[in-house]
Amino acid sequence: MIDKLIQNIKRTGAPIVVGLDPMLKYIPEHLQKKAFAEYGETMKGAAEAVWAFNKEIVDHICDLVPAVKPQIAMYEQFGIEGLLVYKRTVDYCREKGLVVIGDVKRGDIGSTSEAYAVGHLGGVQVGSSFCRGFDEDFITVNPYLGSDGVKPFIKVCQEEKKGIFVLVKTSNPSSGEFQDRTVRDEMSPGAGGPESAGRPLYEIVGEKVAEWGADCMGSAYSNVGAVVGATYPEQGKVLRSLMPKAFILVPGYGAQGGKGADLVHFFNEDGLGAIVNSSRGIIAAYQQKEYAEYGAERFAEASRAAVSAMKEDIAEALEKR
Repeated sequence: MIDKLIQNIKRTGAPIVVGLDPMLKYIPEHLQKKAFAEYGETMKGAAEAVWAFNKEIVDHICDLVPAVKPQIAMYEQFGIEGLLVYKRTVDYCREKGLVVIGDVKRGDIGSTSEAYAVGHLGGVQVGSSFCRGFDEDFITVNPYLGSDGVKPFIKVCQEEKKGIFVLVKTSNPSSGEFQDRTVRDEMSPGAGGPESAGRPLYEIVGEKVAEWGADCMGSAYSNVGAVVGATYPEQGKVLRSLMPKAFILVPGYGAQGGKGADLVHFFNEDGLGAIVNSSRGIIAAYQQKEYAEYGAERFAEASRAAVSAMKEDIAEALEKR
């Protein structure tokens, strides 16, 4: 699947993933009113408003970007109806030729991870039928439980030719409470010496990503990638060197403060190796001052304009490095 993602990036010239993270406050009033008129002010009504919002945005940006990243929590808040729209969104985006990264952040003990893996990336045997669940192309994975929580995902990736992005250094402000903790790596050579007094936990996780990824390679990059926030460019530079074959999913651009100049170290010399996410900066662009001229009725056009601006910002930064 990493090869398809790279192919899409080369075709569009945009190492960008659009986060489809809908909140009702982002959805224009006219879409909400239409959905509520038909389904009432119910979970079903909310979910249908989300679907109408997603579809129009995807229709306007699918030729500009290689991938989308729906965040499942934004759908789960609307219960079963929301999950049905999550699945509907995944299927529609794949029909449009987009790579779908399910932002689900799963990770648990082995048997539970196996169930998550087949539910999102693989399928289950039901009688004489083989049935697929959400069927994303990639998902995000939490490595906190260690290798036995991650390897079931890798096994399904190998079988299905799909991929995962492992959380390594996330973009949120408090990520350092755990991820930046200095850890003495007992397994490294010379661990007893003074030179191994410790290093950040995210570096150790990054090395594990490289190790896991070696068993799940595409043509040039691994199907096991990493999540590293745009808000931490210096850490990104270190992690890029530790994971030369891992694609890095970079959240935190735009609304969280990241900009093109922060991103250069996430990319390899071949211009590949990273894909940058923007969520509300694109899907709620019409609510921003610079795109206010579009108004709520033309919200999807504002999203398209925001994608184009992001593409130019990243390209300019990479040219200057």
